[in-house]
Amino acid sequence: MVTAEQRPGEVALPFDPAEIADNANLIFLGKIRSPWRNRSDCPRNLMQARERGQRAVIELDEVWHDGLNGLHNQSRILVLYWMHEARRDLIIQTPRHKSESTGVFALRSPVRPNPIALAAVNVVELNQAEGKIVIDAIDCLDGTPVLDIKPWFNTIDSFAEN
Repeated sequence: MVTAEQRPGEVALPFDPAEIADNANLIFLGKIRSPWRNRSDCPRNLMQARERGQRAVIELDEVWHDGLNGLHNQSRILVLYWMHEARRDLIIQTPRHKSESTGVFALRSPVRPNPIALAAVNVVELNQAEGKIVIDAIDCLDGTPVLDIKPWFNTIDSFAEN
């Protein structure tokens, strides 16, 4: 049976992964402050977020401020975040932009067993003392928990042209 939250062709797991998850001992480092207050306003991807031209701020909890040492303005970073309002039970999805159903691991949908997202963003402004990183754009809801921040290195994070 297809529900209002499930499109034709989608297949849900017979369980909610959140209910059986083992504790991976993850902690949230802070929150992302974005302009997006509800899912209907949120851009579908980082490209759309950049087109809207609205910046966001990563606010780290005080204990993590020193971890920003060495990060600079104009750096690129990878932000891993937890899509806390996403469904977790669809294994096959029917995206709005595709005519066929697709497995979750072939999509960048927020609906996944572990709702972890990754964004490659530009650091616009950095304030280590306040634990704030202004970034060029983000495609997540205001208040989304941050899992990790990693530097982007063009030399190792880009594929060589073939």
